[in-house]
Order: sequence, then structure tokens, then C-alpha cells
Amino acid sequence: VAFAKAFVELSRGYLAARRLVGTLHPAAAVGFGGYPTVPPMLAAARAGVPTLIHDQNAVIGRANKFLAPRVTAIATGFAKVRGAEMFVAKTVETGSPVRESVIRAARSPYPPRAAGDPFQLLVFGGSQGARFMSDLVPPAIEALPAELRPLVRVTQQCRPEDMDRVRAVYDRIGVPAELHPFFTDMPARIAAAHLVVSRSGASTVAELGVIGRPAIMIPLPGAIDQDQKANAEIMARAGGGWMVEQRDMNPGRLAGDIADLIAHPQRLLDAAMAAVLIGRPYAADKLADLVEAVAARKPFREAAAA
Repeated sequence: VAFAKAFVELSRGYLAARRLVGTLHPAAAVGFGGYPTVPPMLAAARAGVPTLIHDQNAVIGRANKFLAPRVTAIATGFAKVRGAEMFVAKTVETGSPVRESVIRAARSPYPPRAAGDPFQLLVFGGSQGARFMSDLVPPAIEALPAELRPLVRVTQQCRPEDMDRVRAVYDRIGVPAELHPFFTDMPARIAAAHLVVSRSGASTVAELGVIGRPAIMIPLPGAIDQDQKANAEIMARAGGGWMVEQRDMNPGRLAGDIADLIAHPQRLLDAAMAAVLIGRPYAADKLADLVEAVAARKPFREAAAA
């Protein structure tokens, strides 16, 4: 029943998109993944309109994989994207566009820290990860060696219903903590951190790379395509952070990892420098150049590489 309903909705979307393409006569059509993009992109491609899809993850999404043989060009967030290997001739790595606030934050060098100085820890998990982080991080900080715990300063995203219990732990162990359900200035928070503990969605990894901050990344489990794991693996292989699957992570392990990194600040600095190599601060410009080349029906790989 669900499949039939989805098919009907997509068919209606396709017919509506065909009418819209016929009315607008677009120079190009650009899609960013997800099933709602399938009808308009399919309609544009079948009408002979130059088409481009962008996939920001290290695993091509299912909608984009369906569209890939039918579009003019494919832009990717990473150099290698699992599932897109057969389309390499029309694939261009542009990176994933980031906000201007991320570009500004990237101008800040990795924060220096002498022995005995505060250690800034940033924790966030997105809408599907904040609960796990609330269960994981406070007991991990409590498990730190007594001589290290007073150094830690926590900035953590918490769901409203978890706020009181998370704050109670930090208050009890005497660790200063700034807790909010949402941070409007997240790029600046990332820039101020010595270490980030987070999920590894494509936007998160892109921002960590552009700003250049080391992270312990815990991919969201259960995803069909394991895209967050693939994103984290790319950053980890580059030396920009550490990937630990959720089933392998617990407060004791996290406490040990944080303690080891506090004791070896050069490892954090090296990881910050390596993360920058993954970052693509000019992704928006490269993607715009690619769209213009596709719309003009020019050789697009050369245009994007310029």
C-alpha cells in the first residue's frame, strides 16, 4: 500500500513538473537529493534540459542514484562516493557548500592551549543524536581522572527534556557547562573548541573540515546506506578525527579517549591541520561554476576545475 501511494504521488509530481518545465523553459535544473527531487529532475531531463545533481555524502543517495544515469552532471561533496563509481566520467567533486559564518570561523586558528589551561569540549548530535550524547558525555566527563576534570569546559546541545538531568551531572561534578537545545552560532562554537564530539552527517563533516577542528565522530547507526559512517571514515583516514561506531562507544571509552587527547595536545593540533585538507571552503563557487557550464552546455569538468 505504501509503495503504491508513493508511486501515485511521484507520478502526480512528474506530470506537474512536466507542465512547469514547459512553462518556465529553464536553462538548467539542479537537484540536491531526496525523493521529492525525482519528478522535477526526471521531467527536466526528458525535456532535454541540462541537469545537475549534487550529493553531499560519501555514499550516493538512492534518489540521486536513480537519477544519475539520466542527468548531465553529478557534483559530489567528497572525492570518492560509493555507488557513483560507474558515473565517474560526468562526476565532479565540488565539495559541499557551507554558510558564510563557517567561512568566517575558518579564519580563526586552532585555539592555543598551555598545560593547565581550560579544555574546550563541544558536543552536538543533531535532532537524532542529542539524546545519545546526553546519555554518553556527562558520565564520560565524570569518569575522567580527578586531575583532568577541572580543566574541562563543556558546550553541549541537549534536547529540552534532557536539559535538567544533564545539567545536574555537570553541576554535581563541578564542570562548567553551557547547554542549549540549539546554537545559532555553531560555526563560532566549533572554531573555539579544542575537540568536538558529534555525529558525522555531511554538513557536520564539511564544516569541521573547513574550520579545521578535530572530532570524535559517532555515526548515526541504523541508516540503510551507512552514509554517516562513510563520511566519518573519510575524515578519519585523512587524520582529521576519529570514528567510533555507536555500538563500540560508552562513557568509559570516551573518557579514556578525551583524557589521552588532553595529555597529547600535539595529536589534536595535527588532526586539526589534517581536517583542513578535507575542507572545501570554495564549494559554493565551484558548484555555481559547474551549474553555469552545464546550463551553457559547455565542457563542465574543465569549468569546475578552474
